[in-house]
Amino acid sequence: MIQHAQEQPRYRAITRSNINQLPQWETMDSDLRRAVEVVSLVLPFRTNAYVAGELIDWSRVPEDPMFQLTFPQREMLTDEHYDEVARLVDRDAPKPEIDEAVNRIRLDLNPHPAGQMTHNVPTLAGDDLDGMQHKYRETVLFFPSHGQTCHAYCTFCFRWAQFVGMEGLKFASSEADTLVRYLRKHPEVSDVLITGGDPMIMKSKIMRQYIEPLLDVETITSIRIGSKAPAYWPQRFVTDKDAGDLLALIEQASERGKNVAIMGHYSHPVELSTDVARQAVLNLRSAGATVRMQSPVLRHINDNAKTWADLWRTGVGLGAVPYYMFVERDTGARRYFEMPLVRCWNIFRNAYQQVSGLARTVRGPSMSAFPGKCHVLGVTEIGGKQAFALEFLQAREPDLVRRPFFAKYDPKATWYDQLEPFSEADRPFFIKPSDAPTPTIDLTVDNRPAAARKSRESSWL
Repeated sequence: MIQHAQEQPRYRAITRSNINQLPQWETMDSDLRRAVEVVSLVLPFRTNAYVAGELIDWSRVPEDPMFQLTFPQREMLTDEHYDEVARLVDRDAPKPEIDEAVNRIRLDLNPHPAGQMTHNVPTLAGDDLDGMQHKYRETVLFFPSHGQTCHAYCTFCFRWAQFVGMEGLKFASSEADTLVRYLRKHPEVSDVLITGGDPMIMKSKIMRQYIEPLLDVETITSIRIGSKAPAYWPQRFVTDKDAGDLLALIEQASERGKNVAIMGHYSHPVELSTDVARQAVLNLRSAGATVRMQSPVLRHINDNAKTWADLWRTGVGLGAVPYYMFVERDTGARRYFEMPLVRCWNIFRNAYQQVSGLARTVRGPSMSAFPGKCHVLGVTEIGGKQAFALEFLQAREPDLVRRPFFAKYDPKATWYDQLEPFSEADRPFFIKPSDAPTPTIDLTVDNRPAAARKSRESSWL
């Protein structure tokens, strides 16, 4: 049963401009305050009163995982970059000079990894469809222009470039009708993933403008919504003024035969520790949505098996489905969070051993790399030599999915492109952007036989 609390707390954002109003600000060490002031000029920073007041244990700062998850840290930039920005701040440099340095640094942080700008953008009648990505055959990503912010920003976020205001780095679309036209031309697409930013930042009446047109597309069976709101502002589903309208929209979609999946970005069990966070999950489920749990494994935040086992067990108890453990992507502040793949695998394996079968729906550790979602199966031995055993859970080329392959064992490797094929037989799995032609997905009418159309489609997958 959907429940609504009587109290309606007001959302209050905390950003660089008003951080000094945070009650705990003056209790922080001066070095921590300076780090926030400097790093937040380069990487996006936003938290809110709920996260700061309910989820962060200020007696443990700076080690507290939720503090690490939402507050910039000095080591998120190289010494060279940090010192350059700090000098500009200290001499009160003009804004254009700061912007020039900051934007140059941002471009050094690989703002759009895995071919997002070059290989994932579809076209309609020869025109790029801004605000959409189509990397895997069955799934289209849609970035609604009204959903390109969040209730709070994760310091690890691989979509950080959406929030910094640099021209040309942002995916966004306001045209739901273009999305529908694209989907009708591509009946092989069964899933739409509405992402951002965070679509749940939108008012329900705006969300409805994006969701309702999808209900008439017969080939779409699942509508996914990627969101951190269940963790960072669960009031969105419980006490916000239009929480009831949002849940009614989910019910409407479910009644029309669409599977509504809330891809909940849960990074730590403390995010499910409050009554309102737990009620948010229950309300979403009562409305007909499936709640799935996913997050990267991160140094300083969830780099131990117990944390993950506790998170999955808590989620399963609420009816949420453990879905993915990701590897930190090669972008932004990755150097602060990344760990060797072998350590990620050991954390996953040890956590997996601690939970029941209901939590073993989770997959990982998985790298969302250029060719696809590369799953680290483990470390094995072939001919007396150690090797990583790998597979693709999703791939640009569907024929590569779930075919085991191997990479030379490297105890320091933290990402797919640092791995080398174990043998010549494994080389086809190590696809780089330079190896794949830039796709041209022109959706003019194609009257060729179905077999010919299928061949054409596989060329850009």
